[in-house]
Amino acid sequence: MKVESFKSVLKNFKAVFLDSYGVIKNYNGLIEGVQETIDYIRSQNIAVRILTNDASRSRTQQAESLANAGLCGIKKEEIITSGMMAKHFLEQKILTGKIGYLGTENSAHYILQSGLEHIAVRDIDFNNMDEIAAFVFLDDEGFDWNTDINKTVNLLRHKNIPVIVANSDKLYPISKTHVSVATGGIAKLVESMLSKKFIHFGKPDTQMFNYAFEQLNETGSYSRKEILMVGDTLHTDILGGNKFGLKTTLVLSGNTSADIAELQINSTGIIPDYICNSIVD
Repeated sequence: MKVESFKSVLKNFKAVFLDSYGVIKNYNGLIEGVQETIDYIRSQNIAVRILTNDASRSRTQQAESLANAGLCGIKKEEIITSGMMAKHFLEQKILTGKIGYLGTENSAHYILQSGLEHIAVRDIDFNNMDEIAAFVFLDDEGFDWNTDINKTVNLLRHKNIPVIVANSDKLYPISKTHVSVATGGIAKLVESMLSKKFIHFGKPDTQMFNYAFEQLNETGSYSRKEILMVGDTLHTDILGGNKFGLKTTLVLSGNTSADIAELQINSTGIIPDYICNSIVD
């Protein structure tokens, strides 16, 4: 397995799409040296976009969070989230009724701004299920994992409505050795139990890549072969970048560690074009 320096890879591209968690930050906060890397990227006139499956906050909140962590100079327009994609879908497709959700009120306030009333699953009255027009898996906090997930299962057993997954991540690291179940993992479990297919937003699906690509080309002229996708997870960042026709770099600073990278690449068949220890290496 050949591991290259990030700067040697970067020089071949006009733009870079960066995942957030595992690339820019981790469970300890901002990865040391990331500010210098972002400054270097800009000094080379390489465009930057951050593509994150974090649906819990708006772009403004994401930019503020990065600034509070110590990463300066990231504009909200440079951040594309899976929550944005879910929000656009709901605004276009769900015109009447209430939207049920599993997650925090903060996530609901941001994503469910379509003018429709939203209601937490714990507050849904099964005697008035007809008023629920859609359901959204928002994030992995803000609810009781026992009663509210059970209630979600029973609601979706009886109601044939669009179900949106605003964050496709199945898990995320909370320490060097442990992970926690993410929204996408909960949704996948419910999908499996009900034998239904939900509408997933975020990497590896193409909506976020297409949005970032089109937005980038409003500022200049970029072909797909001139853009590098950088991420720490094969099944989301690398698979999504590969499917969209971008060159991809797997970094070993997050979900995929150096000791299991080669095994995971061989077993999944998801092959990055480059491998780097991190974007600061």
